[in-house]
Amino acid sequence: MRRIAKILIIVSTFLFIGFISCSEKHNSSDMKKISLWPDGPFIKYQDNPILRPTTKFEADKVYNPSVIVEDGRFSMLYRAEGINTGTGVICLAYSEDGLNFQRYQNNPVLVAEHEYEREGVEDPRMVKFGQKYYLTYVGAGDQTPGNICLAISSDLISWEKKGEILQPKSNAWNSRQLKAGAIVPDSVNGKYLMYFQGEKEPWKTRIGIAYSHDLVHWYEPIDTPVMKPRPGHFDSMGTEPGAAMIIDDGILLIYNGWNEDRVHKTGWIVFSAQDPTQILARCEEPMLESEEEWEGHILFTESIVKSNNSWFLHYGVVDSFISVATYTGADPRLKNQMLP
Repeated sequence: MRRIAKILIIVSTFLFIGFISCSEKHNSSDMKKISLWPDGPFIKYQDNPILRPTTKFEADKVYNPSVIVEDGRFSMLYRAEGINTGTGVICLAYSEDGLNFQRYQNNPVLVAEHEYEREGVEDPRMVKFGQKYYLTYVGAGDQTPGNICLAISSDLISWEKKGEILQPKSNAWNSRQLKAGAIVPDSVNGKYLMYFQGEKEPWKTRIGIAYSHDLVHWYEPIDTPVMKPRPGHFDSMGTEPGAAMIIDDGILLIYNGWNEDRVHKTGWIVFSAQDPTQILARCEEPMLESEEEWEGHILFTESIVKSNNSWFLHYGVVDSFISVATYTGADPRLKNQMLP
């Protein structure tokens, strides 16, 4: 009996060791970092920032850039504020290389006019369908929690405002506020998609999804967020959409995340094109963050575009300047990588 007992103890020991080894191997695979950009990271432009405050309505701050490229020409909409005005306006600038921008001479192109935006127009995010530009922005100062506003233009200068386009449901996960609408610049399964930020408690934000059939009328198809903060990561407290686009593997969303110290960094996530609520992969580490003293602790990206073989991230720094980072190489891909 003693011999049998010893054998059982030895067998149990080996089985336990084998279980631990398998578990460690499994966890190691789960934690594998996916390199979405195969030829290296985004590199910050050596002459950043590329836009600084100037005078009058943008004498204090310029930030929150949204960029679109057409035939090699870059057009940027950005948020600006004057000294002690507390009111945001949206301005326009152009560039031939994505690095050096010239301001439109008759800025601003969008200002507060209605009750739902009485304290300013902020945080532009634009896409283009056909011959029309669709701009989502935040209407500041309204008492309603749904302040994702929409404006449409054919020239980026004259805008037709459509008002607030999405309202949360009472007692929902986003009942306190909606903002930051990032429209996917292609239809998916016959519908238009928008990822947006919602919150129930200040700073503890999530990302939800909305659908539309005409780009003007929007609704939430589900009652839960599609993306949440992650404990122990750079985005442990809150997340906010930056910009979305279609890539070979699905829907790429550039987003901004922050921790309990409200240090803002930029990350990426890929959703399935078949089911845009399903996450295929998400970065383990930020793709862009503050590194120099002048950059402070707020780095916020609202734009990703491609021109020729280069990709551009335009972003705001400490809510006061606009900078850019670039990547040149193969397009982002998940193929042949182990998903988490």
